[in-house]
Amino acid sequence: MTFHRPKLASEMADQLLQPKGLMKKVRSGLFLGGLRRIGKTTFLRGDLIPALEAQGAIVVYVDLWSNTAAKPSDLLLAVVRKALADLERADSKALRTLKRLKGLDVGAAGFKFSFSLTELGKNEGNTLAGAFSELVRLARTNVVVIVDEVQHALGSEDGHNMLLALKAARDEINLTPDTPGYFLFVGTGSHRARVRELTIKGKQAFNGAMSEDFPVLEIDFVSWLLEEADLGVRTPTLAVAFDCFVRLGRRPEELMKALFALQQLPNYVDADQDLRAITEGVRQSAAGIDLARLDELGPLALAVFGYVCKQGGQGVKKLFSAATLEEYSAELGRPVSAEEIQKVATMLVDSNILARDGHGIYGVSDPFVAEAYSGRMSVLKTLEGPEVPL
Repeated sequence: MTFHRPKLASEMADQLLQPKGLMKKVRSGLFLGGLRRIGKTTFLRGDLIPALEAQGAIVVYVDLWSNTAAKPSDLLLAVVRKALADLERADSKALRTLKRLKGLDVGAAGFKFSFSLTELGKNEGNTLAGAFSELVRLARTNVVVIVDEVQHALGSEDGHNMLLALKAARDEINLTPDTPGYFLFVGTGSHRARVRELTIKGKQAFNGAMSEDFPVLEIDFVSWLLEEADLGVRTPTLAVAFDCFVRLGRRPEELMKALFALQQLPNYVDADQDLRAITEGVRQSAAGIDLARLDELGPLALAVFGYVCKQGGQGVKKLFSAATLEEYSAELGRPVSAEEIQKVATMLVDSNILARDGHGIYGVSDPFVAEAYSGRMSVLKTLEGPEVPL
């Protein structure tokens, strides 16, 4: 069973393909970061791509997580070659859509490209910029490239070069006067910190592109899931189920686990009460895994993360100020240097625990982890008991 979000998909497709005013910045690139397991890939493949294609766009989708052993550029080139080969066929579904929506007249056959698809991207072959430019001229429509788990392009020369090649395609097409179509790039990922870095670091190909949070699932999803689950007398109220969904970080799989556990319980207690109790159990289990990742980074990492949480969790500055260094030193019982904090902050960002939202500005990647950490600290403080004056 799959939950669809056609309204959101239609709105996003409109914003990408028909931007107005300041929203035309989307043509520089759009990066969407979201937490793990919130339904990003399901939405992209099941809703957004069909909505884009329904408006006549040619969509190229690649998931860099599908084969982490392969080079990002090889994964991209494989799907580009496949998409172009499809357009060379007379029975191409994409070609039929273009003929119907754009009035495209290519005769009985498909497109005929002036370059070899097998040599595309190789030293002697055509570049991605050249291939996409020719595609836009022939199809007279927009081309949308979606790279899922785009953060896997970071950390390797091949990934960096792949993004530079896509930027070159964007510039060659979008800066051409009276272009018959635009090149749109969408990058999504579950490592919010790394996805954000792709738009705020000067050395990155898409520095200055738009960066947004991936839209999370709302109460209509919970209503649909309750209906699909068919729990009978064990069905909780929608309000309580949605509250539990939020408590679980809006992760569909976690709510499904909770509802399955609810279904297995005998009908002795109110379903709402049972679901709340089950939810807390699921939360604690998930929190234990997340907090274990944080604990592995050591006491100083815990101190830095705790400082960010105490400051509100988002847009936090002064991680390296003299006053903050004194706080760390007091907590650890030893002097702490700014260089140490810089290294620890980098570790936290690399672990997707903190996100760098700007120069010297940090935020919590996952509010669920921040809440779990704060809850654990509250329990520990309670266990310590009140301070007794000497």
